[in-house]
Amino acid sequence: MRRKVVFSPSAGADLRELYLYIAERSGDVRAMAYIDRIETYCRGFDTLPERGTRRDDLLQGLRIVLAFHVDATTVTFDRILYGGRDLGGAFEHD
Repeated sequence: MRRKVVFSPSAGADLRELYLYIAERSGDVRAMAYIDRIETYCRGFDTLPERGTRRDDLLQGLRIVLAFHVDATTVTFDRILYGGRDLGGAFEHD
């Protein structure tokens, strides 16, 4: 069964911040290509969403490859974080 893939407002903001960071250092074309690859990867979760490590200690149902959760019809990407980010801190205010 295919699920709908969505990005939370926080994940959208993370993608914008990542784009701006890369664009400032490497240019708009490289930044957009990187964001496109991330979005394509995320959209691939429509058929195989149960990937990643469960982190219920941070948010019930949260899985980490990227921060996302799965229900019967939807895969929601909660955050797009780089590896050095404090995951607990990133979810305190969401």
